[in-house]
Amino acid sequence: MKICMVGAGYVGLVSAVYFSEFGWTVTCIDKESDKIEQLRQGQPHIYEPGLDELLLRNLKMGRLSFSTELGPAVRDADLILLAVGTPMRRGDGHADLSFVYQEVEELAPHLNGFTTIVTKSTVPVGTSREIERRLKKLRPDADFAVCSNPEFLREGSALYDFMHPDRVLVGCDEPRAKALMERLYHPIFLRDAPVMFVSRESAELAKYAANAFLAMKISYINEIADLCEALKANVQEVASAIGADGRIGDKFLHSGPGYGGSCFPKDVAALIRTAREARSPLSLIEQVQTVNTERKIAMASRVERAAGGSLAGKTVAVLGLAFKPETDDIRDAPSLIVIPMLQERGATIRAYDPHARENAEPLLPGVVWCDDALKTVEGADITVMLTEWNEFRALEFDDLKARMRGDVLVDLRNMYEPTEVREAGLTYASIGR
Repeated sequence: MKICMVGAGYVGLVSAVYFSEFGWTVTCIDKESDKIEQLRQGQPHIYEPGLDELLLRNLKMGRLSFSTELGPAVRDADLILLAVGTPMRRGDGHADLSFVYQEVEELAPHLNGFTTIVTKSTVPVGTSREIERRLKKLRPDADFAVCSNPEFLREGSALYDFMHPDRVLVGCDEPRAKALMERLYHPIFLRDAPVMFVSRESAELAKYAANAFLAMKISYINEIADLCEALKANVQEVASAIGADGRIGDKFLHSGPGYGGSCFPKDVAALIRTAREARSPLSLIEQVQTVNTERKIAMASRVERAAGGSLAGKTVAVLGLAFKPETDDIRDAPSLIVIPMLQERGATIRAYDPHARENAEPLLPGVVWCDDALKTVEGADITVMLTEWNEFRALEFDDLKARMRGDVLVDLRNMYEPTEVREAGLTYASIGR
C-alpha cells in the first residue's frame, strides 16, 4: 500500500513514521523545505520520546520519504491522509480550514485511479462531505472516497498511543474505502485494538466531544481543588476517591494551572462555535472554557500571595514551560500567561525547561534563560514548579534552599510531599492541599 501523508506536523509525522513501521510505503509532504530537509537527515523537528529512532530506521529501510512535491506522491497513492493544521480562527473561535481546502485544491489534478482521501486533522462536522463536494467540482471524472479518521494521540506518549489505542475511529460510508482502512490498521487490529466504523459526522464530532470531556474533567478537579483549600480537604485524596469509581476513572483528575496544548483550547472553542451555529449551545462546555482561562490568570496571584503580597523587585525561578512534560509544545501553555503577569507585577524571571526553550524564548521576552534547574533557582526569592518534568522530582530540597535567596516554593503541579519540603526549611504552597 502506498500512502501520501500531507503535513509533517505532530500528527502527520508520528502517523507517517508508524505507518511505514507497519511496512507501508509512505511519502510525507510539507511545504516547509527546511523542515523536510531536516527530516530527510533523520532529525525530527518536534520532541517526542522515541520518535528519532523510528524515523531513522524507516528512512534506512526505504519505506519512508519526505518531499515538498505533492503531485508525484498523490498520483502513486492508494491513500491520501490530510494532517495539516486547523488552528483556531481569529474572531469567532472556529477551526480554520483554509489549509485543508488549499491542499484539496492542489491534490485534485493529480488523482489517479481509485483513491481514498482521509482527514486526520481535527475538523468540524461536515468537513469530509465538503471536501467531497469540492473534489467532485474540481475533478468530476475522478474515482475517490473521503473518510474521517481523527487522531487521539497524546503528546509525550504518542508512540505508545499509536500502537495501543483505546480505539481507532473511522468515519466511512464507501465499501472500497472501508476495506482499505481495514487493511491500513490491520497490524493494530491484530493487537486487539478495536477499529470502529461510524458515519463521517459521528467521527468528526466524537473527536471534539472526547477532548471537550477531558478538558471538563481538568476544569472540574481544578474547581474542586479550590473548594478543598476552603474546606481544609486534600484534593489528591478526593481525586483518588472519586477516580476509583469505574464510572469516573482516575485520568485527568490532577489539579494544576489549567490545560493547554495544541488540542484542548482550540477544540473546545471550535465545539462551542459548532454548537451555537447548530442552535444547540453547550453551556457546560462554555463554562469549561471560562474556568480554564480564569485558572491560568489566577496562578499569578497565587505566586504573588505566596511571596507575601508583592513581587516588586523579586526574582522568580520558573521550572517548566511546556504545557505538559515529555513535549516541547508550548501552545496555550499556562507559562505564556503566568510569566508575563509575574513580570507585570515587578518580578524578574529566570526559567528552564528541558526541551521547550527554543519554542518559548521568542514568546517570552525579558526572561533570563538557564541550562538546568539548579542554575535557575540561584538567587531566586521564589521558585515556581509549572511543568512536572521527571527531572524536577529528584531535586534535593536542602540544595534548593541553599541556592535560593528566599525560601518560597510554589508547586502548581503538586509534585512534592508538603512535609518533606517544609522540613528543609522552605515555605511551601501547592494546589488544593
